[in-house]
Amino acid sequence: MKILIINGPNLNLLGEREPQVYGNDNLVDLNNWVKEHESCKEHDLKFYQSNHEGQIIDMIQGHRRSVDGLVINPGGLTHYSIALRDAIAGCQIPTVEVHISDIHAREEFRKKSVIKDVCLQQISGLGKQGYVDAINFLGGSNGKNSSSSL
Repeated sequence: MKILIINGPNLNLLGEREPQVYGNDNLVDLNNWVKEHESCKEHDLKFYQSNHEGQIIDMIQGHRRSVDGLVINPGGLTHYSIALRDAIAGCQIPTVEVHISDIHAREEFRKKSVIKDVCLQQISGLGKQGYVDAINFLGGSNGKNSSSSL
């Protein structure tokens, strides 16, 4: 499968920003770990990060016909970006939402995801393993729309 993995705003600061919450791996380390994970090697993975909502939307739209799945950690866009939600819904790429930290156990404003309902699955609080689980879910997905959290 061809899978696009998008990391949103501030995820370029992994390893520096709140390591007690997000861990010590930087984004390059995380991407390399995912790419080299045994269960991910069979997939064609493309990684992208941006701090800009419009660039993320452009990336999703630009790949709507060339990828089989999308794994997205939207960062802060999770909680308010209707534009990102509409892009995911409109492009109809099977999508899994991922969060390194458990957004349901953090500040009240982080508990709401406006994109959850247009994703097949939401994975939260499993650290970098969440990316691998998302890829494995897409690889074995039968197209059912489920928005439950792991």
